[in-house]
Amino acid sequence: MPSDKEYLDFLLDQLNGIDDIASRKMMGEYILYYREKVFGGIYDNRFLVKITEAGKNLMPDCRKEIPYEGAKPMFLVEEIENRDFLKELITKMYDELPDIKKKRKRVVK
Repeated sequence: MPSDKEYLDFLLDQLNGIDDIASRKMMGEYILYYREKVFGGIYDNRFLVKITEAGKNLMPDCRKEIPYEGAKPMFLVEEIENRDFLKELITKMYDELPDIKKKRKRVVK
């Protein structure tokens, strides 16, 4: 089941106090970026974030869920009403996220 644009809009409003948040629609779901790094997404109207030590420390009893078949588990963030918590979670996760992959230029022969 694809995620609703309304859920994305609500979540982006909750993340409004964090600079450099972006989203991209992909196959009916939404990938979320912080300072150009992927930190999570919205899958079936669930807010999931990558598993990090910061996430484990801030959400010790957090459930892991699979965003889609064949994907790695992610943390389900249920405390989406608390803007301060969301800001702390995302900003603390940043240093643990994989580096930004640079796109290669395609050479046409």
